[in-house]
Amino acid sequence: MKHGSLRLRLGLAAAGLIALALVLAGVGLTLIFDRVLDARTADGLDRTAKLIAGQVALAPDGTLTLPREPPDSRFFAPYGGLYWQVDRHVDQQGDPQGERAGGPALRSRSLWDRGLGTVPDTAQEPAVGDLAGPDGGTLIAVTRRVSIPANGANAALAVTVAEDRRDLAESRATFLRLLVPSLGALFVALTLAMSLFVRRALAPFRTLRADLAAIHAGTRARLPESFPEEVRPLVADLNRLLDAQERDLERARTGAGDMAHGLKTPLAVLDALARRTEGRHPALAAEIAEQAQAMGRQVERTLARARAASGGLRRRACPVAPALARIVGALKRLPEGEALRWEIAAADELAFPGDEGDLTEILGNLLDNARKWAHRRIRVAGRVEGGEAHLVMEDDGPGMSEAAIAGIARGRRWDETRPGTGFGIAIARDLAEGAGARMQFGRSDLGGLRVEIRWPVPES
Repeated sequence: MKHGSLRLRLGLAAAGLIALALVLAGVGLTLIFDRVLDARTADGLDRTAKLIAGQVALAPDGTLTLPREPPDSRFFAPYGGLYWQVDRHVDQQGDPQGERAGGPALRSRSLWDRGLGTVPDTAQEPAVGDLAGPDGGTLIAVTRRVSIPANGANAALAVTVAEDRRDLAESRATFLRLLVPSLGALFVALTLAMSLFVRRALAPFRTLRADLAAIHAGTRARLPESFPEEVRPLVADLNRLLDAQERDLERARTGAGDMAHGLKTPLAVLDALARRTEGRHPALAAEIAEQAQAMGRQVERTLARARAASGGLRRRACPVAPALARIVGALKRLPEGEALRWEIAAADELAFPGDEGDLTEILGNLLDNARKWAHRRIRVAGRVEGGEAHLVMEDDGPGMSEAAIAGIARGRRWDETRPGTGFGIAIARDLAEGAGARMQFGRSDLGGLRVEIRWPVPES
């Protein structure tokens, strides 16, 4: 894709928006994961707090007892990351030592020689918050406040269970290790899908380009109406442009033809005057005849240019092989044509992007010139190769030097010993260029002149 390609621009814009959306989605999913992880952790800590609160009791001497501790091994390892504590004193600001007027707190072995505070009271039970850990870390803690009967009264207890946030950070890191590659794979998949979508969305324009190429090639006269609604106004405008061009070209062609036909009568009169005065004024008669012939050649060339210009976008492709066979058959009946060996090899798919009349005049002028100069052979080959059509005409005549080939002037005859106006090659070149073809001259390996005509072949 080129730098200014609409598909490239849309693809890059879509890729950027997809990347931005996935980044925002990743941030959102991470925040959601953190909240869900905190909620699930707090829920698990609260269940442990309920288990402890259901078993804690007061001994006759007033000390706290817990018949059976929670079975998690992290409660028994010093600074194991999971901690619990039961305190008879409820302090809104937290009690880092857990020991106040109510006596020493009951706590897990994982706290070792440290104590936990309590989460301050909240409107909801249990209270959830962060506390400082025994080893300097941060804990997510749950404090559930309960009352148990003791000596005819109720004793207020605070049961706190906490977990080190570093354990949660490991879970978060694992989540991110899975999330980032997943989002990357999703980015690739969505980008490819968007690329296919953009290609599909631009398909009408590729179809429009192919239809325009068919109009250039002459296989179609107008653009079809079977385009999506968004493209139909453009198609309608192009069809109106084609119609207007067709009318303008037809008027120009008609005008050129009228002018040429209008000049035929004056030219015929001049020619008749030249013949009538030839006996009395031979020099004047020769000059009048020469000027009349020059004007006649200009008329022929004007008509040829009018035909070439009228091709435009509405050219009709003409098969080369049938026209070539017809012209060669006619030239063989001319003087010296039957004695020549004509080697014709034109591919069936070779089609000239112009009218049949234009092709006939091009081939007729060039092959008639070859007939006049050839000794024994004339070779014509046509093929389609690499998206381009090649039509080569060669003869084994005396040929021309490179300087003479480079200096071929339109309408100038380089040898007066052969009959002709000198405008045949000029007219052929005008018609070929009008059809979008290129004509090149060179020296053939047969010894004579080599003329090659090339034109692009539209993609099917």
